[in-house]
Amino acid sequence: MRLLQFVAALGLVGTAFSQSSTVKSYVASESPIAKAGLLANIGPSGSKSSGASSGVVVASPSTSNPNYLYMWIRDTSLVFKTIIDQVTLGQDTSLRSQIDNYIHAQAIIQQVSNPSGTVSTGGLGEPKFYINETAFEGSWGRPQRDGPALRATAMITFANWLLDNNNATFVTNTLWPIIKLDLDYVSANWNQTTFDLWEEIQSSSFFTTAVQHRSLREGSALATRIGQTSVVSGYDTQASNVLCFLQSYWNPTSGYITANTGGGRSGKDSNTVLASIHTWDIAAGCDAATFQPCSDKALSNLKVYVDSFRGIYPISSGIDASAAVAVGRYPEDVYYNGNPWYLATLGVAEQLYDALLTWDSVGSLDVTDVSLPFFKQFSSGVTTGTYASSSSTYSTLTAAIRAYAEGFVAIAAKYTPSGGGLSEQFDKSTGVPVSAVDLTWSYASALTAFGARAGTKTASWGAKGVTVPSQCTGNAGPSVSVTFNVQATTQVGESIYLAGSVDALQNWSTEYALLLSAGETYPTWTLTVTLPASTSLQYKYLRKANGTVTWQSDPDFSLTTPASGTFTQNDTWR
Repeated sequence: MRLLQFVAALGLVGTAFSQSSTVKSYVASESPIAKAGLLANIGPSGSKSSGASSGVVVASPSTSNPNYLYMWIRDTSLVFKTIIDQVTLGQDTSLRSQIDNYIHAQAIIQQVSNPSGTVSTGGLGEPKFYINETAFEGSWGRPQRDGPALRATAMITFANWLLDNNNATFVTNTLWPIIKLDLDYVSANWNQTTFDLWEEIQSSSFFTTAVQHRSLREGSALATRIGQTSVVSGYDTQASNVLCFLQSYWNPTSGYITANTGGGRSGKDSNTVLASIHTWDIAAGCDAATFQPCSDKALSNLKVYVDSFRGIYPISSGIDASAAVAVGRYPEDVYYNGNPWYLATLGVAEQLYDALLTWDSVGSLDVTDVSLPFFKQFSSGVTTGTYASSSSTYSTLTAAIRAYAEGFVAIAAKYTPSGGGLSEQFDKSTGVPVSAVDLTWSYASALTAFGARAGTKTASWGAKGVTVPSQCTGNAGPSVSVTFNVQATTQVGESIYLAGSVDALQNWSTEYALLLSAGETYPTWTLTVTLPASTSLQYKYLRKANGTVTWQSDPDFSLTTPASGTFTQNDTWR
């Protein structure tokens, strides 16, 4: 009875808490299936990797509707980071030969000339290749600048383990040349536009910036460790610049991370959750500058992101407002009719598990004004403050958050078919798997979420103690974060957008104009954008409804951005 009263007090009866036994069973059965599914898609001997070169990850064996029979640098790097973690943490040392094959394959791929260029002229930003290691020359969203950073991170993790086990020669002679090419690319191109994680928007992207920052930090440390000191200063300088730029994605008005600086949508995106879990460093605690999973900004963002999916999928109908819900890439998604994704739903669980591990490591939990709405989901009476792990409030909150995390895994379990195969998505109305079958990234996301649930702590990468410079500098010059607020009354189906005279405001494009959000602030519509500092620009708001575009009346609004920091511009629709 006491247990039921406790659960009822948390508002969890019939939701995530009641799924814990289901989750335990699902994790036990799905773990070996996910691992086998992942390995089946790796050439040359994987059962579903026919035609793939040694060490090449096939994104999916699906060859039509959609055709994913390619090797993406991003997917491959994330998959092999999962494998490398299992080897270096002693969970499965039999996978060592897979890593050797991967390293050999990537050394070849780096040198393949492609539509993005050669190895020295931008080719490292090419997103995908044929599975026989030749260039894909068709039309595509290129460049994508997250791949080199993620590949460097995977290999740096392996390099540090080798050094710990007295194998410096292989690191210096074989790994370092591959890693250095990627780090040099990141250092030179971090502030150039990129196609985002989903290959749809060309702008700046939070996920890309976050993983670039990580790669430069750990790359500098590795270079120091093996005596390659000539590159350290340059990597350190650019890492600070990237970290500074990373702060500009934070939207303080609405409490979330604006995932992309362009694209004409809200910016509420799984991109941000995935960035947090793939840059987790338990030694950094709940650092907000690097958006660690338990930081107040990452938790606030998680709530806003998850809440944006409440009510948009029929399979989520009737789910309590504080319970787990199926999530997709972003709420405006229309790809395959816009469905939940396994890797997105499991990604939310993983961020929560990472946060729980970090709080236990720190020995306390902080509730700030920024994270208060997140924590109020689990205890309506909680107030700001620091709660030691010995306190009843800590126990209450962490138990509820663990139950909440279990709820997201339970959703994945509910919509995983009996054989355990994980596609890319599951239908928003029926829950039936859709899009690419046996998506390797889906399997990897299951393994990393299950690992975090079990208490796996991946290697630290140097996030602890980093400080944000007072002003951003770099390839594209200083930038500032500007929040646009406009008072505008709208009709049902009508939304407010922003466009203007600079690249970050889409150069007056109506097609790619930036979508503002309202929600609880209506009739105030708001958007935070990263803009060049000390720059005079013009802009206007526009309305879109059923394909019709209506600009506000003349004249244009004008603004000169400040030299540093943040700025808020308040306007009224004309």
